Parts: sequence; C-alpha cells; structure tokens
Amino acid sequence: MPICQDRIVLITGAGGGLGRAYALAFAAEGAKVVVNDINLPAAEAVVAQIRAEGGEAFANNGDITDYAAAGDILRQVLDTYGDLHVLVNNAGICRDRMFASLSEADWDAVMAVHLKGHFCLASHAVRHWREQAKGGARLQARIINTSSGAGLQGSIGQANYSAAKGGIASLTLVQAAELARYGITANALAPAARTGMTETVFADVMKKPEDGFDHFAPENVAPLVVWLGSEASQGVTGRMFEVEGGTLSIADGWRKGPVFDKGARFNPEELGGVIDRLLAEATPAQKVYGSY
Repeated sequence: MPICQDRIVLITGAGGGLGRAYALAFAAEGAKVVVNDINLPAAEAVVAQIRAEGGEAFANNGDITDYAAAGDILRQVLDTYGDLHVLVNNAGICRDRMFASLSEADWDAVMAVHLKGHFCLASHAVRHWREQAKGGARLQARIINTSSGAGLQGSIGQANYSAAKGGIASLTLVQAAELARYGITANALAPAARTGMTETVFADVMKKPEDGFDHFAPENVAPLVVWLGSEASQGVTGRMFEVEGGTLSIADGWRKGPVFDKGARFNPEELGGVIDRLLAEATPAQKVYGSY
C-alpha cells in the first residue's frame, strides 16, 4: 500500500520548485494534497496534474504571513477533507544584499515569509491537533520545516535569509520538544535543489544536465519529505536533514564545546589566555558559504 494513503497534507509554496515536487510525490503515495501558493494559477496547474494522474488535491492561495488568513487556510482544509495530518512549510523568498546594503524592507519581507510563515500555519495546526489529543485521539501528525545550509552555516550576501533559516532550525527543536506529548513530530530540511530562488545565483552550477542523473532536481528531495510525512517516521523528531541529489545526512547541531572553570569570577585581562586555550581545543565551525 502507498505509504501516505489517505494522509491529508498541506504544502506551502507548492506551485513550483520543491513544493510542486513534494505535492506530486505525496499524491503518488496516496495522500490528499492541499497545494498552497500565492500564485493561484501555478497552484491550480499542480492540482490539475495530480487529478489527471488519479489523485486528490485542491488549490489555495491564502496568505501564510497573516495569522487570521492562515486560520482560514486550515478551516478550508478541515471543511474539505475533515482533518490535517501533515504540514510542510516550504514557501520562501530571497532578498539578497550584502549586510551593509540590506534595507529594512529586505529584512522584513524575508522574516515574514520564512519565520512568520512557519509560525502562522503551524500555530493553527497545533491547536487543532492538541484538541484532538485532549479528546483521546492518538495522533500521527507531522510538521516539516524548511531551513537551509545558509541557516546552518551562514551565507555571504544573505544575512536576512540566513537569520530566518537559522531561526527555523531552532524553532524546529522547540516544536519537537514541546509537541511530542501530543503525537506531533517536527523535523526540518536543508535541501540543495534547483528552484526559483536558486535559478539566478546558482543557475550555472545547478543547471539540468543533457543526460545522466539530474543531481539538483527538486524531485530528489521529495522522497525524504514524503517519508517524514508518513506514519513510518513517528519515532523521528527534532532532526535537521541535509539532502542534495542522492546524498542524505543529518546535521550535527550546536552543542557545548570545551569548558574552563576557574571557580571564581574572571578578570578581564586573564580572559585572552583562557579563550585561546578553549579555541585551541574546540572543533572549528564550518565556513560561511561564499567565504572560501
């Protein structure tokens, strides 16, 4: 049987790129898919393809950055399909600038779509799921967030994007810790694939080859997302998956490193030697993207 048979899945930013690949892959595995995208014709085209292939789906262009509008999106899902099992927070934008040139509008736009967009729908979904759990239901609910290598290591020219994606990584950890009691898992991806956001900056690197394996095809990321949305993934939560082509890894997050305990308050003049010692013992961080 398909691993997501009759699972109800809501995917944001699903009119193209990674979101479209996820929507088609979930539908192929038996899910009922809600294709959310600000570009309604693009969302409707994905729905038409799913239906043409025998699947169930509907399109929605609700604003994920507005809390009330996000509640309306969930209500439409519940009115149409009766429940929600999986939320895939995929929608994103870039407003790339070097930090010295970054405007307030550039900052606010990226934070709205990424961080607030991840909050709004998840908040409504979790409130719905919590009520189900309090009523005695045994849930198999999923939140699948989208971070980035930029959020894990930073990226030159993407201070706003990196900060938002780093925030999503931390958000995922807290969601996983708090929501496990209800039967809700939360995981995140840091995917590398060809999408609308990468077509300008990485067009040459990520272009489709004339033949052979298409390493940066968004379809390469979709199987992981479908598995995370299935009931088979119930024991996996609070993880950050990096996926590119046929390569899958689990990121090793921040953790406490070397420690020096004086047992008393430090004097400012002695801290240089202590910090030199700790730095010599610490594992160096990965370099910021673009700084090699």
